[in-house]
Amino acid sequence: MSVVMPPVHQDLSALYRDHHGWLLGWLRRRLGNAADAADLTHDAFLRLILKPAPDGFATGGAARAYLRAMAQGLCTDLWRRREVEQAWLECLAARPVAYVPSPEHQSLVIETLMEVGEWLGRLPETVRTAFIQAQIHGLSTREIADHMGVSLRMVQKYLARAMLHLALIDAGLTSSSAHRS
Repeated sequence: MSVVMPPVHQDLSALYRDHHGWLLGWLRRRLGNAADAADLTHDAFLRLILKPAPDGFATGGAARAYLRAMAQGLCTDLWRRREVEQAWLECLAARPVAYVPSPEHQSLVIETLMEVGEWLGRLPETVRTAFIQAQIHGLSTREIADHMGVSLRMVQKYLARAMLHLALIDAGLTSSSAHRS
């Protein structure tokens, strides 16, 4: 007895069969690590299962271009996460052993830092700069205005926009992964 798959599953099955090896090789060359390449190849096809490509692919070249773009984004995410993890580990190394959090807590901190970084990355550059200068560096709105070469009113608008976006995320009205507006 043969099982008949819906067209979407047939397309994904063919896409996987035709391009999995190529994508794995491309990622292995890009990352220099077979385990990371296998993980990201898996993630790329999992994303296609969860959210199929728009209108399928007219050619194998179009499929590979789409997969390569998706895989490049996954590589960027991996490298960004490793940078955050490295910075966190350096921060921990500077602390007395008695104050080092549990591995579970460390994982939560890294996830939170990644979410904050993703959220900040979605803000327009001027809004992000003003927000970071105010919240991380503790600068006053006057100091930020002077540093950025804009009016005090403009800095207030940037900060208000950042805080509004944060409030919308907190209220569940938008996600931290929403695109810039």
